[in-house]
Amino acid sequence: MHLLAVVLTALVALLHFYFLVLEMFLWTKPLGRKVFKLTPEFAEASKVLAANQGLYNGFLAAGLLWGLVQGGQPVTLFFLGCVIVAGVYGAATVGRKILFVQALPAALAMVVLLLA
Repeated sequence: MHLLAVVLTALVALLHFYFLVLEMFLWTKPLGRKVFKLTPEFAEASKVLAANQGLYNGFLAAGLLWGLVQGGQPVTLFFLGCVIVAGVYGAATVGRKILFVQALPAALAMVVLLLA
């Protein structure tokens, strides 16, 4: 069960690292525009905001990896909780899909970690 918790948490961290790359480096590129359904004009106008958003996703990924490597369960639970809150907020303000892409994997990892 512990191994499953580690794998799920690592997957959430990798997902947020992917968000960092999309938002900081690919926002105005074809892949970034496709993923987020952006027009070239909107992508260009919002790229600084997206980069900031990507940076925060990188902090979440780093915190989760820190929890797995050195911080232990309390640190990992804290950062999983942050991801869940961000996912719920994003689902409420941006789109429901965020609930399933961001919050659900983190909630699953948190439940498994608590049961481990």
